[in-house]
Amino acid sequence: MRAKKRCGTVVLVIAPDAGVAAWAAESIDLGLGLGHVEPLVLGPAVVPEITDPADAEKDAELAVLSAVAHGNGPNGFAVLQAALVALGRLDQEHAMVYFQVIWSGLREPMRRALEALVMERQIEDEARFPFVRELMDRSKLAGLREGELKGLREGELKGKRDTLLRLLARAGIALTVNESARIHACTDIAILDRWIDNVLGAKTATDVLS
Repeated sequence: MRAKKRCGTVVLVIAPDAGVAAWAAESIDLGLGLGHVEPLVLGPAVVPEITDPADAEKDAELAVLSAVAHGNGPNGFAVLQAALVALGRLDQEHAMVYFQVIWSGLREPMRRALEALVMERQIEDEARFPFVRELMDRSKLAGLREGELKGLREGELKGKRDTLLRLLARAGIALTVNESARIHACTDIAILDRWIDNVLGAKTATDVLS
């Protein structure tokens, strides 16, 4: 890039993770006494938490970086709220790109929180957020209100429980009252999947529910 543009260049690393940021900031020895490269790193430690919507509107790009760096942190929801307000002031193309950058860097449950926040903004003030409808289409959020999301999850859980109970019955494995209650109370799809896999070759309910 230095040769192509014929100008000074730096290596810029954007690292939402503090550990990765510290590693990336280390000097890179080019060897043979030829010098070294020191990357410029934007990590959580140097990116401010933008929680005030007014501040976010003044610098939308900084608000986006703040959401990427701190969206999963203790003040994550406030940071996301501010960033979404800033996106509402941008043109649709930039808003969609920035939203996807933020969304892809979030972990559960903050990703779900952002989705709910987007839907809330769409209902309350769609004119202020002209990019929301396409965002929701791209993120497969169209029509998914909070109750509907919960309903879909409950339906998936019920299907897993029913499958597990049918497999147990076919295997001739009897359940005690407590074991049956444990299955019906399970709300973790990964655990239900593991129990379903355990049925094969199991002799007792204890083998399955381990």
